[in-house]
Amino acid sequence: MTTRKNWEKSWRQISKTALLSIRKSSSLETLETLRVRLLGRQGSLTELLKSLKDLPLEDRRELGGPANTFKNELTTTIETRKAELESAEQEQAIAGIKLDPTLPGHKTPHGRLHPLTLVMDEMAGILAKLGFSWVEGPLIESDRYNFEALNIPADHPARDLHDTFYIEGGGAPGSMLLRTHTSPVQIRHMERTKPPLRIISPGRVFRHEAVDASHGAVFHQMEGLYVDKHVTLADLKGTLHIFLQRLFGPNTKTRFRPSYYPFTEPSADVEISCIFCAGAGCGVCKRSGWIEVLGSGVVHPNVFRAVGYDPETWSGFAFGMGIERIAMLKFGINDIRMFYQNDLRFLEQFE
Repeated sequence: MTTRKNWEKSWRQISKTALLSIRKSSSLETLETLRVRLLGRQGSLTELLKSLKDLPLEDRRELGGPANTFKNELTTTIETRKAELESAEQEQAIAGIKLDPTLPGHKTPHGRLHPLTLVMDEMAGILAKLGFSWVEGPLIESDRYNFEALNIPADHPARDLHDTFYIEGGGAPGSMLLRTHTSPVQIRHMERTKPPLRIISPGRVFRHEAVDASHGAVFHQMEGLYVDKHVTLADLKGTLHIFLQRLFGPNTKTRFRPSYYPFTEPSADVEISCIFCAGAGCGVCKRSGWIEVLGSGVVHPNVFRAVGYDPETWSGFAFGMGIERIAMLKFGINDIRMFYQNDLRFLEQFE
């Protein structure tokens, strides 16, 4: 049976040598052995504290407090000595390494913006100075926003399964699809915004097309819309002329050729003088001296009616272009697939 006399004798033996042994530990292995011997599940101090339960209540009250205080002190001392030994080991390891401060450091690789992002930001920056704000919309659209509200008739080829990725409905009224252009963003914005307005809608679009050097099933567009009173084709021409000269250089010439789009009337394709041959004629411009870069036109009255605008009061113009095509022209790239191959040798060329 445990008596107070025996307990105090064991206590004196442990307390007399424990702290000194810990402080004199010369290695982490020795320190860990002491910790287990003293504070392990079957350690001498652990067993001694457990035996307190066999003493009378008065003895437990008198001896328990100092014993727990000593245990905490022992634990702190072990942690302090462990930190000292670890630090000494690290210093010893460092001392064995010969350093040459004159050697160049390792080059740290850094990220870069993707060339498409660079071009998109440049285009958006130019148009921002002309008063256009950036607006975004969902990638999954309804038939109404992607086609109907844009005056695209039911028999238009763009609605066919071979041209559009349908999610449900297969082209029937109310179908859901991956947007084929960013024009639905303009419809959504006009529905919730009163004119005048001036916006651009950059983003990813999807077409059911065979992938080759000049076509992709997934690519990017940037479209612009300006709505106000008395907006004319002359405003469209002036805006795009400034935009294209800022984008391709001050010597860039522009010309407009009549075209057809269901959502604009009149409509025009916009060409610039070839940036590779300065209009003299080369393989890129097919010896014509001109390169088509975007489509545009005056907003069709039916588009205004679809969003609740009075076409007798409001007028506007719209334009749209493929960002990949602009990037290919600016950087002299002849294959659209290079933008999506994640080849660092290609991407590291752009800053």
